[in-house]
Amino acid sequence: MNIRPLLDALDLQEEAARALADDLRAQIDDLQTRLREAETHLEHLTITRKTVIGLADRLPASAPDLPEHPDYPRILATFNHATGPLRAKDVCAALGHELLPKNVEGTRAKLKRLVKLGILTEADTGNFARKQ
Repeated sequence: MNIRPLLDALDLQEEAARALADDLRAQIDDLQTRLREAETHLEHLTITRKTVIGLADRLPASAPDLPEHPDYPRILATFNHATGPLRAKDVCAALGHELLPKNVEGTRAKLKRLVKLGILTEADTGNFARKQ
């Protein structure tokens, strides 16, 4: 019996298995490299998260959104230029509104709303100032 064809067939299967094993080892090496890179990235994200959380209490609080009326930015600009507390009548005049009771009361209501939003303070009754 001639075993040479059987040995040749075994050689072919060994070469194919060896090539497959080499290919799988290369894939494993590539995956291990990618895994190390992903783990390093995760470590950096964890450090960044800890840093941001540690600094969060030092960040200034964001200003609340102003209501949708064109007087509000102008009111705040008036207080930015003021040297002391202002009354509703003073703000109304600074905005260029006539000093009619309805205008003064409307301005007072806007000032009260800014107090509720935490932007202004009412030091004394009717005296409004920018919150420090």
